[in-house]
Amino acid sequence: MKRYCFALDLHNDQNLIDEYVSYHKSVWPEILESIKASGVIDAEIYLVQDRLFMIVEAEDAFTLEKKGEMDSKNETVQKWETLMWSYQKALPNSKPGEKWKLMECIFKL
Repeated sequence: MKRYCFALDLHNDQNLIDEYVSYHKSVWPEILESIKASGVIDAEIYLVQDRLFMIVEAEDAFTLEKKGEMDSKNETVQKWETLMWSYQKALPNSKPGEKWKLMECIFKL
């Protein structure tokens, strides 16, 4: 199994943050199906203030490139991503359009 950790910020507006959290309490079924179909076994998103942290556990055959390709061809995923981007903001020094930034593991017990 593979583990990936990502970070992303939200716009620092409590109403928008509350809306974002609400969407994630009832994620569209098509989005959940797409995530699972890509080889993701488990995923969690944590929030502190306006910063998000996501942990993804995936099958050994999973790749971020394959997931990205699948997402780019899925109209519902594109609608979801566009909607979510209205709440999200890129981390400093991100490339244009870059959302979730892959984090580097620097300690493991």
